[in-house]
Order: sequence, then C-alpha cells, then structure tokens
Amino acid sequence: MTMPSPPPRRWSGALFALLLAGLVVASFASLPLHFGAFFTADALGSTAEFIAGFAPPEMASGFLMKTATATAETLAMSALGTLLALAAGLLLAIPAAGRFGRPLRGFVRAVLNVLRSIPELVWASVLLIAAGLGPFPGTLALAAHTAGVLGRLFADALENAAPLPEQSLRTNGASPMAAFFYATLPQTLPQMLSYTLYRWENNIRAAAILGVVGAGGLGQMLKFHLSLFQMQKAATVILAMLLLVALVDAISFALRRALTR
Repeated sequence: MTMPSPPPRRWSGALFALLLAGLVVASFASLPLHFGAFFTADALGSTAEFIAGFAPPEMASGFLMKTATATAETLAMSALGTLLALAAGLLLAIPAAGRFGRPLRGFVRAVLNVLRSIPELVWASVLLIAAGLGPFPGTLALAAHTAGVLGRLFADALENAAPLPEQSLRTNGASPMAAFFYATLPQTLPQMLSYTLYRWENNIRAAAILGVVGAGGLGQMLKFHLSLFQMQKAATVILAMLLLVALVDAISFALRRALTR
C-alpha cells in the first residue's frame, strides 16, 4: 500500500511575510525617528504647559449654543455626504461589477479609483474655489471621496455574491435586472449597509477636519480659536468633537448589530 504524497508546500505566504518584515525594517531604517526627543525635560515641560492652557473649557451659554450649532452642522455634513455617496456608489458599483461588459467595468473602476485616491481635503480645497466657504463644498467633498470607496466595496460585494439564485431566476424567465434586484442585491444589502455605516463614522471625523480649510462646522471653529490662541474655547470644541464621534459610533454599532441578527 503506497502512502499518499504530502501536499506541495506553498511559499507565497512565507514570502509575503518576509517581504512585509523587510519593508518594516527598511521603513525604520530610512526615517529619522527620534523617540527619545518626546521624553526630554524640555519636551515634557512644554507639552504639560500647552495642555494646561486648555483647562478649564469655555462654558459660557452663548459659546455653548454656538458650539452646538456647529456640531449639528458637522453631523449634517457627514450624514448628507454619506447619503449622496451611497446613491452614487451603488449606481457606479453595478457597471463596476461587470454588469454591462468588461470595457465599461474597467472604465468605471478607474473613475472609482480617482474618486477615492483624492483625499477629502483636496476635494474640499477645489470645491471651495467653485462654491465658496461653508458646509456645501465640504459635503460634496465627503460625497466625492466616499462614493469612490463605497463604489469599490459595493462592486466587490456584488462580484462575490453567489450566482446560483440569480441564474435560477433567469432560467425561469426573469429579466436580468429583475433577477439582479430580487436575487443578488438582497444577498449583498446587509454588507453594503455595514460598509455605509462604517464610512459614516469616518465621515464624522473627516467633516470635523474639513472645517480647517473653511468648510464649516466644528473644524472651522477649532481652527479659528487655535489661531487666536483661545485654548479654553478650543477645548470646548474638541470636547464637542469627541462627544459627537462617540455618539455616532454608538448609533452605528447598534445599527450594525441589528442588521446582523
């Protein structure tokens, strides 16, 4: 009785790990990292003095109302930008998944690459020139970048969906689009919603950063007060950012948990 031959060894995983380790070592060797500079007496003293300037946060009622308005503006920017990106990403994902032929698939995927390769700050800087200061260009910047991310994720989810349910419907006389909407899309919809909620969490942070370039919201307030060295008012804005991110994270977690039940 002959013994079965052992399966062939796969060296691709080990080679990838070796290349990754080499890249990490090369990164540390090429970058001038001076970790000890963070722990010198001068650095620790300057950091403590800077942080002490933020206390206590500004709690005047008028400023709190202004901060609450900017918080609502940041939340609205992120929500509307994510909704616009959801619609655009889904429309682009269908041809990007190869539903209308490979040439169009390649073209749409190239468009998605461009959309998500340009950071939100760059999109906002370009749109601010066209639309002026305020939350509108910031919202469009979030939508443009997020549409590229969601479009790619949605397209991959559609391509990885099980083809048998759609093929069964088409065999029984359903049109291609009807089979897609009744078989493939329901399979991927929970995953798409999970991706959308995760991107909404990211867009809350991005919306706060976009205000630094004049796109409104908490970021614009933070830049204004930091530039005038009004640290206590800046501390209030930072606390509002933290509370807003925590609130959206909790809502997103609850919604994702409900979707997976």
